[in-house]
Amino acid sequence: MALTLPTDAGDLVQYTPRPTAPRSAKGAPPSSRVLYAAAHVVADPLADNTPGVPARPDWGATMAFRHHLWEHGVGVADAMDTAQRGMGLDWPTAAELIRRSGAEARSVGGALGVGVGTDQLGPGEHGIPEIIAAYEEQAEVAVAAGATVILMASRALASAATGPEDYQRVYDHLLGQLPEPAILHWLGPMFDPQLLGYWGSQDLDTATDTFTSIIEANRAKVDGIKVSLLDADREVALRRRLPEGVRCYTGDDFHYPELIKGDDQGYSHALLGIFDAIAPAAVAAVRALDSGDQATFDRILEPTVPLSRHIFRTPTYYYKTGIVFLAWLSGHQDHFRMVGGLESARSVPHLAQLFVLADEAGLLPDPDLAERRMRLFLELSGVAQ
Repeated sequence: MALTLPTDAGDLVQYTPRPTAPRSAKGAPPSSRVLYAAAHVVADPLADNTPGVPARPDWGATMAFRHHLWEHGVGVADAMDTAQRGMGLDWPTAAELIRRSGAEARSVGGALGVGVGTDQLGPGEHGIPEIIAAYEEQAEVAVAAGATVILMASRALASAATGPEDYQRVYDHLLGQLPEPAILHWLGPMFDPQLLGYWGSQDLDTATDTFTSIIEANRAKVDGIKVSLLDADREVALRRRLPEGVRCYTGDDFHYPELIKGDDQGYSHALLGIFDAIAPAAVAAVRALDSGDQATFDRILEPTVPLSRHIFRTPTYYYKTGIVFLAWLSGHQDHFRMVGGLESARSVPHLAQLFVLADEAGLLPDPDLAERRMRLFLELSGVAQ
């Protein structure tokens, strides 16, 4: 049956969902690319998860979703911005998330990387020694959980640093202390405006020079880099400057198919928020790439790009709302509530268009369930069906 959907223009349109056979891609990880999905947290719908209140996750549902990713051969990148770090998930809850995910990863042999930052620091200015100590505190939790450390960009460091030398000092120290190679994360200001000028300059060429110099100085302690600048040309140029053995994990939710496929000079691995939503499709596509079948890779992933660009459209940092909405439509959780009350961060027309794009791309594992939930959501939002 057709649904009545609102549009950004204020109109109501009729849309008939397409019957789609669910895609199953459970199995071992692909061989040609390393894939991580930045995973969201499931809020406890009956807890006080309103803005400004410490997060209260539904731990059972949160861990079940991580098993869904591992079962499909995708690694989990946890406690990162997709999990609402800095937007509802505080450090004490993030630490608990890391411990729980570490235990679950060990139980199934799943790949796990976790975000390590400085968000336990309170508001105001902090000195470089204090920032280093905050990173070290979080790294200790990550290492104890058996996870790969993902050194996230720090708001405190962005505020405190007076130039590139402060970034060099902090990262040299941290990488030197870690027992295993880490992933460095460059998160652009479209994801977090407080990170403008990271690496000591708002000029991206100058910032890139500082970033690559840190990698060169610590190449034995750098597993790879995650680049989230939504600029494919810049990522390719940076990828070609990396020392041998240092991976580039694309964080570009706009151009990921072309970056993963690569060119005659290399390719990107992936650590993506959109993979939270499209893991079965992503794995099926990269398994095709394993065997040299680029046509199937393109056929599977290209329809997912309009959805991803819609979810991550400006203001990009509210993409988490779309990710969780799609998890609800797909049956991975029983409600559409978020920590920090972030379910209100996108409009009803935005979420209606998200449903259409996911349906057109064949990404809804149970189309009947998704239609019922979408119809219920629209009725509760005042759009009669």
